[in-house]
Amino acid sequence: MSRRICSFAVVAIVAMTAPALAYAQSADLVLCDRVAADPSDPDKPADVKGVPDIAASDIATAIKYCKNAANGSRRAMYQLGRAYAANRQMPEAIAAWRKASDKGSTSAMVELGVLYGTGAGIARDEAQARKLFERAAEAGNPRGVSNLAALGGGAGATADPARARELLSKAAETNAEAQYQLGMMLAEGNGGSRDDAAARALFEKAAAQNHPAALERMGAFSQEGRGGPKDSDAAKAYYQRAAALGDEDAKKALERMRCPYAIKDKRGNVVTNLCF
Repeated sequence: MSRRICSFAVVAIVAMTAPALAYAQSADLVLCDRVAADPSDPDKPADVKGVPDIAASDIATAIKYCKNAANGSRRAMYQLGRAYAANRQMPEAIAAWRKASDKGSTSAMVELGVLYGTGAGIARDEAQARKLFERAAEAGNPRGVSNLAALGGGAGATADPARARELLSKAAETNAEAQYQLGMMLAEGNGGSRDDAAARALFEKAAAQNHPAALERMGAFSQEGRGGPKDSDAAKAYYQRAAALGDEDAKKALERMRCPYAIKDKRGNVVTNLCF
C-alpha cells in the first residue's frame, strides 16, 4: 500500500512540474528571440521584431538563454551562433551554425556560406559556399538567393541574376527581405529590365512590415518621384521610420533634407551647409 501511495506521489509531482519545465524552456526561447533574433531569418515568428546586430550589453544574455533553448529549436541554435559571433567566439559560432544548418536553418546555411566564401575563420571554399547558398536559396531564403547571384565563377559556375529574380519572386510572396532584394534588382535592372514602379511596389510592401532598408528606399523613391508620385513629406516620414530602426543611410538622408544647401570655397570644397 505504501509503495502505491509513494508511486502516486511521484507521478503527481512529475505532472505538477512538467508544465513548469515546459514554461521555462519557452521562456528561454522568448528571451533568446528578444535579444538575438535576426530580422531577416525566415524562421523568425512574425511577432518577433529581431535585431540587426546583437547589442554588446545583451551578448551574455543571448548566449545564456539561446544555449538553453538551442536543443529544442533550430532558430535558437542559429541565434546562439549569432551571439557567439558577436562575442568574437568564431569556433563556437561555426559549431552552432553547423548544428542549426543540419537541422534545416537556412539562415545558418547562409552564414556558413559567407564564411566559406570569404575564408573568415574557416578555410576558404567557394564550392562549399555555393552549395550552402543554393540550399538556402532553393528553400526560399532571400539572402541565400542574393549571395548566390553575387557569387560569380568558381566550380565552373557563373552568377545568374535572372535565376535570382525567379527565386526571389517566389519568396517575395510572403517575405519582406525577399521583397526588398527583388525590389533592388528591379530598381537597378539587374537580371532583367528595370522597372521602378514594380520596385516601388515591392519596397512599399516590405516597408509596411518595418523593413529598415525598404523604408529608406521608399523615402528615396518618394523624394525623387521614382516609380510614383514625388512627395517630400512622405519621403521624410519614411526616412524617420527607417532611422528609428537604425538605418544609417536614412539618417544621412534626413540630414541632407535638413541641410540641403552646401557652401563651397573657390576650390569646390564644402565648407558648411545651410540648414532649415
